[in-house]
Amino acid sequence: MPELNFHHLRYFHAVAHEGNLTRAAERLNVSQSAVSSQLRHLEERLGQPLFERRGRSLVLTEAGRIALDHADSIFATGEDLLNTLGERRSGRREVLRVGSLATLSRNFQIGFLRPLLGRDDVEVVIRSGALGDLLNNLEAHRLDVVLANMAPPRDAATPWISHAIAEQPVSLIGTPDRIGTNAAFEVLLAREPLVLPTVESSIRSGIDALFDRLHIRPRIAAEVDDMAMIRLLAREGAGLAVVPPIVVKDELENGRLVEVDRFPQLSEIFYAVTLSRRFPNPLLRQLLGWSPDPLYFRDWGAKETLNYLAIRSC
Repeated sequence: MPELNFHHLRYFHAVAHEGNLTRAAERLNVSQSAVSSQLRHLEERLGQPLFERRGRSLVLTEAGRIALDHADSIFATGEDLLNTLGERRSGRREVLRVGSLATLSRNFQIGFLRPLLGRDDVEVVIRSGALGDLLNNLEAHRLDVVLANMAPPRDAATPWISHAIAEQPVSLIGTPDRIGTNAAFEVLLAREPLVLPTVESSIRSGIDALFDRLHIRPRIAAEVDDMAMIRLLAREGAGLAVVPPIVVKDELENGRLVEVDRFPQLSEIFYAVTLSRRFPNPLLRQLLGWSPDPLYFRDWGAKETLNYLAIRSC
């Protein structure tokens, strides 16, 4: 069996990063037909299509993304050799590309990624954006996983796999001055201004239904689609926030904010959205396959255990 031709791989590497045959040919200082020929030979050798054409652009297939990861690693190894001989050392690392809904809790994101953080052999690339854009990048193999607090609709044309990786309670939270002493949950809901998630949120319909059952007409101080902004408004005392406690974990621990109570039968589910792939990223498999050892918690109280799982649920 013939060995891989690294000359072909260099041409592929240029096209993959340029996204265009013409620009790649200019970068390599060769003709466009020469680039096309080299790509065709590489695809024949690998037995997989590496690109698909969309308009005037070339978009990597799943096999193309895998080939690019290896090509990046191969050429990085060559740079490592030069760096090593020149006494400038650099390490090779695996890469996980994560898309995260721009409004998602930062504490949750850190908790999900914590098993990989600080590892010298791993690089985590995080892209934030709207769900639709993130899913398009997932489908184009530019992302390995999308983190969201809603499961995208699924049909034959959009075969997303939504892994429910954590479920968080939703609480009424505010500054000690706002909450006061001995005020009932329902009284605070009716009396104090509230910072609520927007109507597009996965938990808003449950909140509105509770207001209706309790015959409460809420005083809405703000409607916010960004958990980080809800956290800031709660800290500033703009109102009592309706939010999962994980969002304000640090403020609850230091006493700057206080949890009044949890909303009954109301929770927010966090998802890791993937696609079925022949070559799944092994780093993602590590994250989705993580499960805590029950013995780890044997000396913990219920509160400590729940706090830990809130961060590490994945």
